[in-house]
Amino acid sequence: MQVLGIDIGGTGIKSAIVDVETGHLVTERFRIDTPKPATPKAVAEVIKEIKDHFNWTDDIGCAFPSVIVEGKAKYSANLDPAWKGQQVDDIFSEYCDDTHFEIINDADAAGLAEMKFGAGRHKSGVVLVLTLGTGIGSGLFYDGTLIPNFELGRMFGKDGDVIEKYAADSARKREELDYDEWGERLDFFFKHIERICSPDFIIIGGGASKKIHKFRHKLTFKTPYTASEKLNNAGIIGAAISASEHHK
Repeated sequence: MQVLGIDIGGTGIKSAIVDVETGHLVTERFRIDTPKPATPKAVAEVIKEIKDHFNWTDDIGCAFPSVIVEGKAKYSANLDPAWKGQQVDDIFSEYCDDTHFEIINDADAAGLAEMKFGAGRHKSGVVLVLTLGTGIGSGLFYDGTLIPNFELGRMFGKDGDVIEKYAADSARKREELDYDEWGERLDFFFKHIERICSPDFIIIGGGASKKIHKFRHKLTFKTPYTASEKLNNAGIIGAAISASEHHK
């Protein structure tokens, strides 16, 4: 079965058709910059452009950077504040000729891809998939079962602000940190969640996972960990998996 997967991020909206039996992309990845401001209308227009690019007429899976409950965004996350409380699936469907959309939290989507086809295969117990990008996303699994909308990046950290503003990849870029400095911040974050969640295994994903060799030496927390195998395609693959599991 093939499904169009879309991963909406703070800087880019990525997409591809996925073979959900193997986890492989069967098309080249198609990326469009996230519009600024990333209002519901602006993002929906990009989603329609992606649908038309692939000439796609079936269900679509979409990874979205917010807590998602029955297709609704509970927060605006790293997009425009107008997203808070919006029914994301209905908005995209309206712009896309009534196509059915299955919306899932973006880190949960990345986690699904890793647990089924990547570094989480055959892993049991408590597994955390952490995506480092504009924010910090977290997918939590217990014996392979997803516990949805687990927002570790929104915990309070340094100076009373949410910890992703201190340790996300966007903080590295914004503050012009070198990888040693950023690695120390990540280590602070990982030790914090290690104490709270007692994970058995951690998978580090998101775009920054490709550069883990630059900061690995600064990570001193005790939990076994590895880099994502699906890297920046994990959200696309997981969104497609989610849509296939809810296919009407």
